[in-house]
Amino acid sequence: MTAKTEIEIIENAPASSCCGGSACGTDSADTTTEGAVTTVYQVAGMTCGHCEGAISTEISAIAGVTSVQAVAATGLVTVVSEAALDESAVRDAVDEAGYELVGRA
Repeated sequence: MTAKTEIEIIENAPASSCCGGSACGTDSADTTTEGAVTTVYQVAGMTCGHCEGAISTEISAIAGVTSVQAVAATGLVTVVSEAALDESAVRDAVDEAGYELVGRA
């Protein structure tokens, strides 16, 4: 593919192919699907990106979880799932990662 062809493809891409993220000039990056449940938890002990990754990996393994965003600076973990999660399953996942689930934020 030539550079000209790549530019033509990008310029002719339909607007609906946009991710909706802030890099595209929109205000919202919300990509949750209809019927999804978003729950925010407070987790103690996160201090860095490694912590965020460990917690995200463990919570992502819970059946029905579609996305996890952990933020060490705030201690908040946002979980999107197909249905409400059993808090004990989330607690077990956070414990497995080596941190403490304080509760829902």
